[in-house]
Amino acid sequence: MNNITDAIKHLIIINVIVFVAPQLLQLDFTNILALHFPMNEHFGIWQYVTHMFMHGSFAHILFNMYGLWAFGTPLEKMWGKKKFIFFYFSAGLGAGIIYTLVNYYQFNNLYELFINAGLNHSEILSILKSGTTNDTRVITAITQEQFNEITSLFNTPAVGASGAIYGVLVAFGLYFKDAKLALIFFPVPIAAKYFIPVMILGDLFFGMTKYSVGNVAHFAHIGGALIGFLIAWYWKKNQFKVY
Repeated sequence: MNNITDAIKHLIIINVIVFVAPQLLQLDFTNILALHFPMNEHFGIWQYVTHMFMHGSFAHILFNMYGLWAFGTPLEKMWGKKKFIFFYFSAGLGAGIIYTLVNYYQFNNLYELFINAGLNHSEILSILKSGTTNDTRVITAITQEQFNEITSLFNTPAVGASGAIYGVLVAFGLYFKDAKLALIFFPVPIAAKYFIPVMILGDLFFGMTKYSVGNVAHFAHIGGALIGFLIAWYWKKNQFKVY
């Protein structure tokens, strides 16, 4: 940790403060700082930035901050502080925006079922906010699984730096493709050029199927990875060009 770079050090400090302070003060900043669905009353445009500094558990922040340090350090040393900060926030913002777009698409498909059942917009929002209903129009129009899905999309906020970390991870793989990586539950070293695509494909699989465990924002991971790849690929391709 003596080799920790300046930007990463400050990002870790801010993340730790935002994680610890609410617990010490016994306050809940979720409605203010976490990223909510755009139709939710608690949504704020600033949440695309602030959600990156919130975490749901000690394990969540531990793994994210370790990933930031382990994979971000060589990138900041190579790019410099300002360039790394730009990259980090770009990947995090991209993750949040893509996550919202995917959720909005899924939400609209289910929302149409309510409209077709004869409910208006305010009635739908009231039902989604409460998370329950005895309205026979809803009960006959959609399944319990569909109802649970749309209420979850509407009410569950996203937190964590994982999207930005995935961007960092992809950039690390582009620049240090032969570095050996391993997972705790699969402790076999694998080159980054193979390891990282497998992780992203796993997120894509779990995001598009019903096999995901827990409230993991898989498409935020994919969004961060995509934006991170595009920026890192462009920088790598053009770094030796003279303008």
